[in-house]
Amino acid sequence: MNIEFIEALDQIEKEKGISKEILLEAIEAALVSAYKKNYGTAQNVKVNIDRATGEVKVFSQKTVKEEVKDPLLEINLVEAKKVNPLAKIGDIISIEVTPQKFGRIAAQTAKQVVMQRIKEAERNIIYEEFAGRETDLVTGTVQRHDKKNVIIDLGKTEVILPPNEQVPTETYNQGDRIKVYILEVRKTTKGPVIVVSRSHPGLVKRLFELEVPEIYEGIVEIKSIAREAGSRTKVAVHSRDENVDPVGACVGPKGARVQAVVEELKGEKIDIIKWSKNAAEFISNALSPAKVLSVEVEEENKIARVLVPENQLSLAIGKEGQNARLAAKLTGWKIDIKSPKNE
Repeated sequence: MNIEFIEALDQIEKEKGISKEILLEAIEAALVSAYKKNYGTAQNVKVNIDRATGEVKVFSQKTVKEEVKDPLLEINLVEAKKVNPLAKIGDIISIEVTPQKFGRIAAQTAKQVVMQRIKEAERNIIYEEFAGRETDLVTGTVQRHDKKNVIIDLGKTEVILPPNEQVPTETYNQGDRIKVYILEVRKTTKGPVIVVSRSHPGLVKRLFELEVPEIYEGIVEIKSIAREAGSRTKVAVHSRDENVDPVGACVGPKGARVQAVVEELKGEKIDIIKWSKNAAEFISNALSPAKVLSVEVEEENKIARVLVPENQLSLAIGKEGQNARLAAKLTGWKIDIKSPKNE
């Protein structure tokens, strides 16, 4: 350990933002352990690194006693005065015990400590960067598969796409560029763990914010989303400006905006419907593309009885009940669909 080492610590402090003093204190503590492990000729040991030159010295600290019972921890007054003429009973005397070949161990230990602290600092920086970003949309590259997890590289760090957040109809091949929704950021002993999703309804919301300036600017608002990932999504939108059509804004010129979202979702069908504070109207819109004859609402139990033409019944219910199920999820109402023939 020498002056170049101290200069290297200065550089680390500038580049990584890790305090040089904290690093030196950590190295000194590690060197105490290294000394005890390799030499152990003194019990109460202190290591000092010269802040200017990088020189390492090991000191055995002994208490001045009238009668010495443990020579590893105690020293008599006569011997103590040889080290410090002002020594008196009860003082702690530092006696240098630096081993001859301690420099090599010191350099090795210092390198390990510095590398460990740099790694910890980098992990903390990544955690701080992502800690407040739950619900954000990020773009990454599929790196590899780890058991059933998909590991996605964001450049600075890797994130995990667990099986329950994957879309059953999607395949994730190495090198694929995909957008993911940040679900959770947590700190662990091995560094930050960032969990992302491709199946969360929030992903659809963020994609529309990217494609539709009116949503980003707050003119058009996404009121609710009901999603069956990989198959179909219903999005209820509302405009704060009566001159702006919320559905038209989301569809975009020649359907370009909604098409961009559909492409990112690998062909998932998207119904954009107009939200209304009138429950009957909202429920009627939510059953799109089916045409509705009437909606009778029971406010108390949040049940809606919907009448549709006979030829629209299967469309209103949807394949395996999907359309009705998504409409119920979107509106928060239980929906009972019938045709006049069934009345």
